[in-house]
Amino acid sequence: MLVLGSASTALAQSQANSSQYSAQEIIDAGHGFFGATSGGLAKVVEKAFNSYGLPNGYILGQEASGAFIGGLTYGEGELFTKNAGQHEVFWQGPSLGWDYGGAGNRTMMLVYNLPSIEGVYGRFGGVSGSAYAIAGLGMTVLKRDGVLVVPIRTGVGARLGVNVGYLKMTATPTWNPF
Repeated sequence: MLVLGSASTALAQSQANSSQYSAQEIIDAGHGFFGATSGGLAKVVEKAFNSYGLPNGYILGQEASGAFIGGLTYGEGELFTKNAGQHEVFWQGPSLGWDYGGAGNRTMMLVYNLPSIEGVYGRFGGVSGSAYAIAGLGMTVLKRDGVLVVPIRTGVGARLGVNVGYLKMTATPTWNPF
């Protein structure tokens, strides 16, 4: 009886972990996606994993953003999950704050507590800050209904500031950031 109980517990943990990504899987995907600019990627991913655990999805994509007090961000990418496959995702959103500049980024978003693919669609709010000239690597945390999205961005441009805003994730592209 004890052997059966511990075997079923091990099987349940194995099944739970089979829908999540390990740090090495994320780092490998990031290195393949970010290329030569990914020197600090392992440290940023390690910080996310230490703070939030294992993600059950991630998004690889690109985005453009600009701000002069108020800002806009537009992006597109592919959501990867182990148990529900790959899905196109688009995001857009406004921001407001002491924020100036523009950037073009390659973006990896770690997704935590995703109950289903539909759970990624909607508005995820948060606070963001950036300070770089020419290029940079950064991480922010956005939250909605228990689902966390952690964008890790590397890109070119010049950006300085702190803002509050949201990203609206959609299944189809739109110019409306609201």
